[in-house]
Amino acid sequence: MTAVVHAPDTAAAPLLRYYDELRAVMADVRAARPPASGRPADFAPDFDLPELTPALQAFLEAGQVRAAPLGSHRDIRLTLLNLMGNPRTRTTKTLASLLMIARAVAHIQRTGERIMILTPSSANKATALRDAVLRAVEHGLVGPDDLRIAVVVPAASRPKLWASPLSGDAGLAARNPVLCLPGPDRSAVKTLAREVVDGHAEALHALTGIRLWYSLDLDNYRTADAARAMFERDVSPARPGDTRLHAHAVSSAYGLLGHHLGHTAIGASGDPSYFLVQHLDTPDMVLSLYFGETDRSYLPRYTYRAADGLYHQDTDPRFPATTFDPDEVLDPTFYTHRPPTSAEMNRLIRTGGGGGIVVSLHECLQRYPALRTRFADAGVDLPADPRRLREWSLVMAATGVLNAIDRGLISDDEVLLHGSGSYGTDDFDPMPDAAVQTVRSACDVRSAVFYAALAEQGRAR
Repeated sequence: MTAVVHAPDTAAAPLLRYYDELRAVMADVRAARPPASGRPADFAPDFDLPELTPALQAFLEAGQVRAAPLGSHRDIRLTLLNLMGNPRTRTTKTLASLLMIARAVAHIQRTGERIMILTPSSANKATALRDAVLRAVEHGLVGPDDLRIAVVVPAASRPKLWASPLSGDAGLAARNPVLCLPGPDRSAVKTLAREVVDGHAEALHALTGIRLWYSLDLDNYRTADAARAMFERDVSPARPGDTRLHAHAVSSAYGLLGHHLGHTAIGASGDPSYFLVQHLDTPDMVLSLYFGETDRSYLPRYTYRAADGLYHQDTDPRFPATTFDPDEVLDPTFYTHRPPTSAEMNRLIRTGGGGGIVVSLHECLQRYPALRTRFADAGVDLPADPRRLREWSLVMAATGVLNAIDRGLISDDEVLLHGSGSYGTDDFDPMPDAAVQTVRSACDVRSAVFYAALAEQGRAR
């Protein structure tokens, strides 16, 4: 397993440290949301948290965040906001997952109702939510029959699924299924999961008493990511008079929207600047930012050169100069086309400054040896062989920032790099095939969900 060493004076468990502030943020979010419809398909636990008991404190400790210097590049300082402190996920999705499960615990304790989460995911949300469910059981906050989770992931993300007791224990595995959807359209998992909730949540509740929760809601994530701004304020503030740019590898930019929510909640001055990093398969937010729409016709034209076997372009510095394939999928985690969050991120960037860039695998590999040294100095290890890297978010973000600095797209005094995910094959045990069910239709997902809801003590009725 990869060892990660951190400076203790820059570390915190922000969900615990800012518990009261986050409750206030959640209250504001709750007040701004439309009234609950009361339909079983629209069920979600209230935006409130349970009493902070020792068990809950231990549960929330898993969400560790740290800050570390990364040196400088062309006189621009680089700082890592390490959001990957949970060794059981190594992604920032731990923060939102812990807060969501805490809300579920509060609902279960208050009402006695049981909950099953149904979430689509490209892998990391699934891993983090499954870990949070397991932690809630391990810490005695709920029983294994009280809280369950079913995840639907695209087949392309299958190599990124982590094994855990939730897949290794027969009883837990029966209650918490992992469903894999084959096919080229990775985002179809969202449509499939939503269809099952809309069509069958009421029948599931009538049959079992279990509430089905479709958890893919922006507010579920940005309320937790508001803690980033609180941590920044206390642990890693910008130097007086300096400009700071927040850079993030994004699919829908939930993390940056959460940071902005926190920035507003703490009453920080000024408007933060944001920089989006994407890859060629889903460059939609960068396209939207610069062209107002996501049509791929706005991508520069690439020309193949037999001399090096690469595709080249030199007309737009916001897109890769070189790539193995203009249609490559660098990392299947980033799978969202036409994200509804683009309009809001465009507004924030136009108000506070920033921009965006798209990177290629070839560019990431060019930077990889130097990045490996730079991140090792900050306490984060990358595998020596990049073929063993399974989560590219951190490398993508850093490559985008360095490329943007070299191309004159960034001129701030400092870049705060939001390190949202990085893990290799040595950091986790892969999900065993026996724990993964193939689904091809909403009917398949519906059957798996009902089977899991009826599972008691390792058996299904």
